[in-house]
Amino acid sequence: MKKSASNIIRVLGLMLLTSTITFSQERNEEERPKGPPSIKQIFKDLDTNEDGKISLKEVKGPLKKDFKKIDTNKDGFISKEELEKAPKPERKRN
Repeated sequence: MKKSASNIIRVLGLMLLTSTITFSQERNEEERPKGPPSIKQIFKDLDTNEDGKISLKEVKGPLKKDFKKIDTNKDGFISKEELEKAPKPERKRN
């Protein structure tokens, strides 16, 4: 009797652990972006002083590398219009 009760507890524990892991993985997949961020999201994340443009001090990530290419009017800022016209970066293929 003790042996079968112990086995039942093990099985229930294993089922609970498995369902928790599966639920956690499903939530992480839902939270991941489904593609490149929108221009609105980029400005929300990077335009820290909320002046409607991104300066070299504010920019981060891959956008920083191409800052001078995207800043077509060479004023030291990236506007939403300049970002809309910027060539799309090539995505790494897995």
